[in-house]
Amino acid sequence: MIWKPEEVLETIRMVSSEHLDIRTVTMGISLLGAPSKEPEALCDFIRSTLMRNASNLISVCNEIEERYGVPITNKRISITPISLILEGCPEETYVKTAMCLDETAAALGVDYLAGFSSLVHKGATPGDVRHMASLPEVMRNTKRLCASVNVASTKSGINMDAIKMMGSVLKETASVTADTGASGCARMVTFSNVPEDNPFVAGAFHGVGEPACVINVGVSGPGVVRAALERWRQTHPGPKDLTAMAEVIKKMAFKITRAGELIGREVVKALPGTTRFGILDLSLAPTPAIGDSVANILEEMGLERAGTHGTTAALAMMVDAVKKGGAMASSHVGGLSGAFIPVSEDQGMIEAVEVGAISLDKLEAMTSVCSVGLDMVAVPGNTPADTLSGIIADIMAIGVINNKTTGVRIIPLPGAGPGDTYDYGGLLGKLIVQDVNRFSSSGFIQMGGRIPAPIHSLRN
Repeated sequence: MIWKPEEVLETIRMVSSEHLDIRTVTMGISLLGAPSKEPEALCDFIRSTLMRNASNLISVCNEIEERYGVPITNKRISITPISLILEGCPEETYVKTAMCLDETAAALGVDYLAGFSSLVHKGATPGDVRHMASLPEVMRNTKRLCASVNVASTKSGINMDAIKMMGSVLKETASVTADTGASGCARMVTFSNVPEDNPFVAGAFHGVGEPACVINVGVSGPGVVRAALERWRQTHPGPKDLTAMAEVIKKMAFKITRAGELIGREVVKALPGTTRFGILDLSLAPTPAIGDSVANILEEMGLERAGTHGTTAALAMMVDAVKKGGAMASSHVGGLSGAFIPVSEDQGMIEAVEVGAISLDKLEAMTSVCSVGLDMVAVPGNTPADTLSGIIADIMAIGVINNKTTGVRIIPLPGAGPGDTYDYGGLLGKLIVQDVNRFSSSGFIQMGGRIPAPIHSLRN
């Protein structure tokens, strides 16, 4: 990859004033092949495998960050879905293993370790059920561990039994982590069509089709895209054309992706020879920092506030342009690759909720065109479990029918009502509790079973 001098200067500007960063370098590590399921031996295997592969991850990332001057905001690890490793173990082994993973993540210095996951889109094994049942206690006893459950896919349909269970799991997790703003729920996500190579938490895991150890990179850059649109508006007075606007976004996504690919490959070079370069996830990932907001991009595109009429169309155009630009810059695009709209983590989204421009229903519509649309959303603490399950089911249906990844990270905040707030600080940002529909979905949720796969799943 050869960089021209003007590209280097432009990258320096993007880093210094437009919030360009590499949002995450995530090392995926396979835990298949554990020689024993006895808790002590299993934890020894897990600890030694992670330490062998990731002991230099932080120092390498720091050295690459200093060499190129591009911040790497998060260093993370993802592992094989834990239910595949622990099938046949009692529930207490899940909790012990979770604590071992969390302690190892702390020893390695990574921000998060993800992959405490299960895949139940067509049905759950006894081990999968134990995994889901263990999540409240797991979240109570860990700080860096992230969990996910894939409950639906276009090929298999929607596992409503699992969704019903996850509603109750969320309520219990919120209760046992109430003293930290139900933070356990912020480290759990429910998916449809989950990818095996997603580097972003809370939904990352290391898929069974992956090599033993890979580096997956998640780029960022909402602030860079917004600034590019602002410059374009200033230098092109008069009537604006949406196709020309899409070109601006596409070209900037190309540049962001080139920077991400460079950093990822340099990290791999500096790690042991068994580590492979995996994928580059193109998702625009916001932070609570002023100006580093996907909502602000939408507003720069001509919307008074993110959430007003036209928002879904603008978001669809932006995501498409990002994918087109990124796909030209890298041959290894993967993960989620779209745009994230985590409400608490995006200052523009927070402001849109505060003025009433964003609602749960609008977020559901936006989910149809972006990755993990219902993300970091707070709802009243007294929201029934069946209502939480109904919200999850709606988002899963969007993913299944549209053959795309969708996810839900929803937080029933104990003791809170509509309009109340809770500030996590840092990356997780500020929760603003949104109201839910007051009518019950219990009769539908309690039937359970599986919603059949759509007709267009028959593609062989």
